[in-house]
Amino acid sequence: MGIRKALFSANEVSSKAVHAPKGYLAVYVGEKMKRFVIPVLYLNHPSFQDMLSQAEEEFGYDHPMGGLTIPCSEDVFQCITS
Repeated sequence: MGIRKALFSANEVSSKAVHAPKGYLAVYVGEKMKRFVIPVLYLNHPSFQDMLSQAEEEFGYDHPMGGLTIPCSEDVFQCITS
């Protein structure tokens, strides 16, 4: 249920900020909060689900950047999503 809530919250917030194309999600990663636009299908991947759990623990559902904030380095994020 946490992943669904995170997806809903992120989609709801990103629709108010800079739009991501349909089927994509804006996420912010790393110390500099670099913005990545990723396919929603990534949310099904076990490694990405682990990152969502970490995001929920660290940030709850408050993501002021206008997209989902992922608490990991850019290098780790790019490795997982490549």
